[in-house]
Amino acid sequence: MAGYIEDRWIKKKKDPVTGKREKTARYGKGKRYKVAGMPGVRDRSFDVLEDAKAWLRRASTDEERGEFVDPRDGSITLADYIAMHWAPGRGGVPKTQDNQERIARLHIIPHLGQLPLKNITATDLRAYIAKLASTVSSVDYQRGILSELSSILEAAVDDKRLTGNPMHAKSVRWPKASQERREAWLLATALRVRDVINPRNRITVVLGLGCGLRQGEVFGLSPEDIDYARGVIHVRRQVQAIKGRLYFTLPKGAKTRVVDMPSSVVEELEHHVEAFPPVEVELPWGKPEGQGRKFSLLLTTRFGNAVAVNTWNTYTWKPALAKAGIILPRATGAKRWQWAAAPKDGFHVLRHTYASLMLEAGESVVTLARWLGHSSPAITLGYYAHFMPEAGSKGRTAIDGLLGELGELHASRNSPDSPQGR
Repeated sequence: MAGYIEDRWIKKKKDPVTGKREKTARYGKGKRYKVAGMPGVRDRSFDVLEDAKAWLRRASTDEERGEFVDPRDGSITLADYIAMHWAPGRGGVPKTQDNQERIARLHIIPHLGQLPLKNITATDLRAYIAKLASTVSSVDYQRGILSELSSILEAAVDDKRLTGNPMHAKSVRWPKASQERREAWLLATALRVRDVINPRNRITVVLGLGCGLRQGEVFGLSPEDIDYARGVIHVRRQVQAIKGRLYFTLPKGAKTRVVDMPSSVVEELEHHVEAFPPVEVELPWGKPEGQGRKFSLLLTTRFGNAVAVNTWNTYTWKPALAKAGIILPRATGAKRWQWAAAPKDGFHVLRHTYASLMLEAGESVVTLARWLGHSSPAITLGYYAHFMPEAGSKGRTAIDGLLGELGELHASRNSPDSPQGR
């Protein structure tokens, strides 16, 4: 790597008359020695010549290894780096970007945002993780926050602002991944909710329980997605919301799929369509600012609009849970929207219940993974293996049968009446 040291106090050329190097106009002002001529690296000044030489040697070595980082580039605060360099180039679908923005705004910047990147140490991160443990109840959410922070710091490494990611320090220990099992309702509980929810929304419970659809997928379902002849549903879109603005987008993971449709679901769909005819709704596609697209929706509000998830959860789902005796009624004097939190009894529990019913009935994990839209059967097993009551029993039966046969054979061979026993 090119580079040289310039003495800013003494001129390079000697005076032709005296033969001596004269003082410059900067003599005695500021740092004397400047390291310059390094492509892509800002000049740096030092008071002592040996310091300048040492820095030039280290910088040259680091540059050859591809490890050179100018410490001044790490002086930017974490908050400024996020705003100026991380957020503008952040990828992912709009919902993911919105979640990342919220995590940074609520959980990262208030605690670490004023620190310069280069000053974020393992000590700071250990204290930060301890604080998260006391303020954020969900271990999975804690890990999500730390994952976002680590991604930001990794980008700073790529941008040559840090030599390494402090989140990778051995002493920085993340909370262990939650081993909490997905819990399902009893079938009787799910059916009770189906029967007490208002008639327009009964179909939501049917589709969640009978086909394992996610909430947004139910809200985005169109009559055109239902193949009555083949007995399947094509899951092609969902309704999402960012800051209250609804839009259509692909299902989770940007993957469409085909789901089996039992005859009981077919009957419910036919009744629903007859009682509540589908309505054509236009929403942006892909993001709240996207181009508008129209779809005929099976489920809309009584005003013919697409269903907003948060509003539906507050004014439709939780009242049904209270009627079914699953959660407590609203407190006396509470407003219509003031319900107690019920994270384990959200709409997604119907999907867990669907998975439990399928596995308990002996359905293939591979098939169930395809219906649920999981990228791998291993994910399905990780979530729902505890719903397989016969897990292990077939193996035990096979071993018992085999050992039983061998035991009988051994006994017969050692019998006094057998040729071997004589």
